[in-house]
Amino acid sequence: MKIIMLGAPGAGKGTQAKKIAEKYKIPHISTGDIFRANIKNNTELGAKAKGYMDQGLLVPDEITLDMVMDRFAQDDCKNGYVLDGFPRTIPQAEALNKALVEVGEQIDNAINIEVPDELIVSRMSGRRACVSCGGTYHVVFTPTKKEGICDACGGELIIRDDDKPETVAKRLNVYHNQTQPLINYYHGLGLLEEVDGTKDASEVFEDIIGILGKVAQ
Repeated sequence: MKIIMLGAPGAGKGTQAKKIAEKYKIPHISTGDIFRANIKNNTELGAKAKGYMDQGLLVPDEITLDMVMDRFAQDDCKNGYVLDGFPRTIPQAEALNKALVEVGEQIDNAINIEVPDELIVSRMSGRRACVSCGGTYHVVFTPTKKEGICDACGGELIIRDDDKPETVAKRLNVYHNQTQPLINYYHGLGLLEEVDGTKDASEVFEDIIGILGKVAQ
């Protein structure tokens, strides 16, 4: 079962990817984790990526793809994986598809979690982070006992720059311009499944399990 998670920033794809990975005993693979692992282990690919990152440059698609394919070749991916955060563009998706075909594999499903922009802005702007211990909260979904104070350590809570409404709006604009065309791409391949991300996270998960259950039959 090889799955790609799609959705705007804040749509909940990371949360759902972890749940899918736990249920089906397959790894949740995020490009961020792959980059950190390669750099930490000082691999050849990690050294190449770090060279670009240290200059504040984007890591070229071919290096990212090589890292992803190298991760797929590991033993824990034999029964599948949930890929989160890649591909982000049509060229990346086409390159991934070509690389998989070359090793006799293919993606089984691309699951898009659909959430309106205004709800995403509301969700993300409600997030709070502790400056001391890094604990995270939400003013609606996981509020602290005392407003503005971390339950765990008593530290001050702040809105991270990434979660400020104006930043979220910019990220959504980039998503719609660059990443949303992937929905049409995977729809054209007959791989796209969509779920309503405005529901409670547990309901979204049940909807996804219903989709994957049909595929597995």
